[in-house]
Amino acid sequence: MFRPRVIPVLLLRRGGLVKTEGFGKPRYIGDPINAVRIFNDHRADELVFLDILATREGRLIPLEFVRNVGEEANMPFAVGGGIRSLLDIRKILSAGAEKVVLNSVAAENPDFIAHAADSFGSSTITVCIDVRQKRFGGLRTWTAGGTRATAYAPEEFARLAEQMGAGEIIVQSILRDGTMEGYDLDLITRVSEAVSIPVVALGGAGRLDDLRRAYHETHASGLAAGSMFVFHGPKRGVLINYPDRAEITELKLAV
Repeated sequence: MFRPRVIPVLLLRRGGLVKTEGFGKPRYIGDPINAVRIFNDHRADELVFLDILATREGRLIPLEFVRNVGEEANMPFAVGGGIRSLLDIRKILSAGAEKVVLNSVAAENPDFIAHAADSFGSSTITVCIDVRQKRFGGLRTWTAGGTRATAYAPEEFARLAEQMGAGEIIVQSILRDGTMEGYDLDLITRVSEAVSIPVVALGGAGRLDDLRRAYHETHASGLAAGSMFVFHGPKRGVLINYPDRAEITELKLAV
């Protein structure tokens, strides 16, 4: 019986687990490997790890970290951060990740997506599309942790990524990041209707009803979140959490 994938997205900053708001204000959450162990216990569908400084610092997400996650995780996981070459992808996959997440390199050189898909298979290549309104213009795709605008509208870049061989798209509203006020449903719909490959919604989820609405009101096949899975209560106390099986199954029920 089909149900949406529910995916924690965890952010790395200099070895620690952090959570941002609007791609800024990083708050330290704790040890990422401890979080993996907790998500193991909760039987999470998948995990995504993104090193938020790697591209700006001109380095790759640490391979030792990827190996540590691979040794601990009981679920598939994807990693992104600083990927610039096919060798980088090979190293990450050899360290234990099932998928890589491309952002800056994909927008700067879309042909790289095709080379990566040809070399490793489309199922291993996820393209993350970070979206924000440009001051003078419409919605645009941004790279380098939301610091560089591209010329691509989000649905335009999603179509290009699919044409180049990407197996999956993550679409994220930068302004919704960390707000826990709900997904940008219009953005997710625009992107998911533009492509036939799976689309994962990210940015803004704070409660199960946000996941339910995204599942029923857009064509997203994956529902991802950060704050929702690391905070608890109105004061946002740190608590790694994940819905139980019954709650996830109920997401597919009518709103």
